[in-house]
Amino acid sequence: MRGWSFSIGRLLGVEIRIHTFFLLLLGLSISYSSVSGSSGSRGFALWVILFFAVVVREIARAIAAAWFGLDLQSILLLPTGGLQQYGTPEANDRAATPEIGKRLGLVGPLTNLFLGLLFAAIILSVTPEINLFEKPWLTPAHLIRALVWVNVLLAAVNLLPAAPLDGGRIFRGEFARNHGVLKGTRAAAGLGQIIGVLLAITGCILPNMWLIMIGGFVFIGAHMDDTSMLLANENDPVRMRDVMLTNFSTLSASDTLEDALQSSVHTLQDVFPVVRGGNLVGAVSRQGIVDALQASGNGYIQGVMTRSFQTAQPDDSLVTTLRRIMGGQGAQLVPVLDGDRIVGIITPQNLAHSMGLLNARRRMTQFQQQRED
Repeated sequence: MRGWSFSIGRLLGVEIRIHTFFLLLLGLSISYSSVSGSSGSRGFALWVILFFAVVVREIARAIAAAWFGLDLQSILLLPTGGLQQYGTPEANDRAATPEIGKRLGLVGPLTNLFLGLLFAAIILSVTPEINLFEKPWLTPAHLIRALVWVNVLLAAVNLLPAAPLDGGRIFRGEFARNHGVLKGTRAAAGLGQIIGVLLAITGCILPNMWLIMIGGFVFIGAHMDDTSMLLANENDPVRMRDVMLTNFSTLSASDTLEDALQSSVHTLQDVFPVVRGGNLVGAVSRQGIVDALQASGNGYIQGVMTRSFQTAQPDDSLVTTLRRIMGGQGAQLVPVLDGDRIVGIITPQNLAHSMGLLNARRRMTQFQQQRED
């Protein structure tokens, strides 16, 4: 959830994060406005309208989550809506139930639809000469009309049965009634990726820039939802040995910074365990070495390494370990120890790659089992 996103603050104890693709959309909106003959400021204003619509719907969903007693930890804002992360496994399980999932799934579209109709009523009352049905509906040249249609179309898009859209959450809940939560999540995420591709292809054929972007955002969101599914259940049998990086490099605490930087050139690894006499004593990142060299010149690794870190065992549950780490300050590196010997490491980069491959392997195994049955 934190990858490719950054925090913009906290509201009532809930961390609000914005995905980088929201900023990419800002650039595209300004460029589109300039190419279509409007000013860049109008493209920015159109982006602000979408951002406002997303924020309002997520505030409504956060209120609904609090109403159902769900411990909401953070919200990740995407151009098509938001991804909510809960603070406890119990809250995750309750949010995934068909009853609560359906109710939470309806809050977002209903909020945007109400907001769109409210704007339409105000506009028709104040300036009845404006034709709200004149095309194009979404254009920087007519921001007043966009106030209505951004909300209406955002509500309509979120009714598609594609995770992580609201319609996908409803579909996931209904599918989970007969097939279980994990299979429901997989089905909704898979359908979401298919719908995202179809929307993008349709946008290329018409052509329609908005359909292309919506398809891309739906596909990315579905992929994120599919990957996070691996962490959704305590009983999921993923162990640290399944995803740890076993081919890695270490540095010695007595290495100089220049020697360590030279050694790091020959590996794609970004964070290194630091050992002394075979014992793990710290960790250091490539960027940390570079920063130390620029600030103070050459020195020793033991002077810049991090001594506070958490470790894991090969048979530890991945879910339990990550929840323990994320409950603190996070970690750039999690060494996996067999006794006192380092047998693997976990970094954010290799974890995302390994989980993607693990998910693909599971799909292949399920497909083979279905063929055999």
